[in-house]
Amino acid sequence: MADSAPPGWIYNETVRMFATPGDPPFEDSRELERHWGRAWGVDNDVGRIRAILMHRPGPEMNIVDPSKRIDSIGSFGDLDKGWYFQSDTVPPVAAMQAQHDALAAMLAAQGIEVHHVQGVDGSRLKSCYTRDPLIMVNGGAIICRMGTRIRRGEELAITRTLAHLGIPILRTLSGSSLMEGGSFAWINSNTAVIGCGIRVNREGAEQVAEVLKRQGVELIVIDLVGYDIHIDGSFLMIDRDLALVDPFGLPFSFLEKLKELKVRTIEITPADNKWIVNSLAVAPGELIMPEGATNRTLDVMAKHGIGWTVLPYDKMQLNGGGIHCSTTPLIRDPA
Repeated sequence: MADSAPPGWIYNETVRMFATPGDPPFEDSRELERHWGRAWGVDNDVGRIRAILMHRPGPEMNIVDPSKRIDSIGSFGDLDKGWYFQSDTVPPVAAMQAQHDALAAMLAAQGIEVHHVQGVDGSRLKSCYTRDPLIMVNGGAIICRMGTRIRRGEELAITRTLAHLGIPILRTLSGSSLMEGGSFAWINSNTAVIGCGIRVNREGAEQVAEVLKRQGVELIVIDLVGYDIHIDGSFLMIDRDLALVDPFGLPFSFLEKLKELKVRTIEITPADNKWIVNSLAVAPGELIMPEGATNRTLDVMAKHGIGWTVLPYDKMQLNGGGIHCSTTPLIRDPA
């Protein structure tokens, strides 16, 4: 009778035969499709959107009480209950919903899958701005840590929603980090930018950078101007090498960096509605934008080959966010 193979040899040979190599990397589209069902993720801000995350304003808006006013900020709010509505007019929820529905319908009409956040807490009136609790990168999501008390905790509903959809979560920010997705932007597939300020700190930027570094992406970190909240109020990629910018909301060094990266810019004017920078590129050179652009700016955009669809969004803006704030692409085509 022949000697049987030693148990250790059988185990090691089995491990060798079924071993999984490190390459291709996790975020490789073939790996994602095989093990996660789809190639989730984003590595640019202009490629055609295939899937997007939104949240329709709902019962959480009932916390807004127009009889509660904080005169020091010229707006509505309740310090004891921890909410504020930062405009001096509170629109009917139905009016906000109508504009949000129109945006969702416009996206769906272009063949984009519109997914909705599940399990929003009953008092989180800013949840309609899905851009902020997460950052989508190649291969999945980074869960942020919100920089204001009124929004802290939105991360839970986002995490549960991503898990339900089967989207990998590559990092959940921790420690003393502060990060909101509206202050993150892709410049190209190898370069991204974060604007630090009252809602985003260096610790948050460093934790995002750790994820991006493993994907070969350089992260530029800038300081926002004054009390600006997010970079998406001043910077928006609208084509592969073209950005719409408010130059008064960005440091000069960043404008120079864009030139170095061969990114052309279209500067809005003080006569423009500043919310037009908070538009959404649904494909290279194709925008959904709010009302308020001057003819001068539209003419310049047209000369650069940019097309756009105008969508009224003033009622949604009164809660503190625009079209860009209200949408988080989950899958984009490469640019």
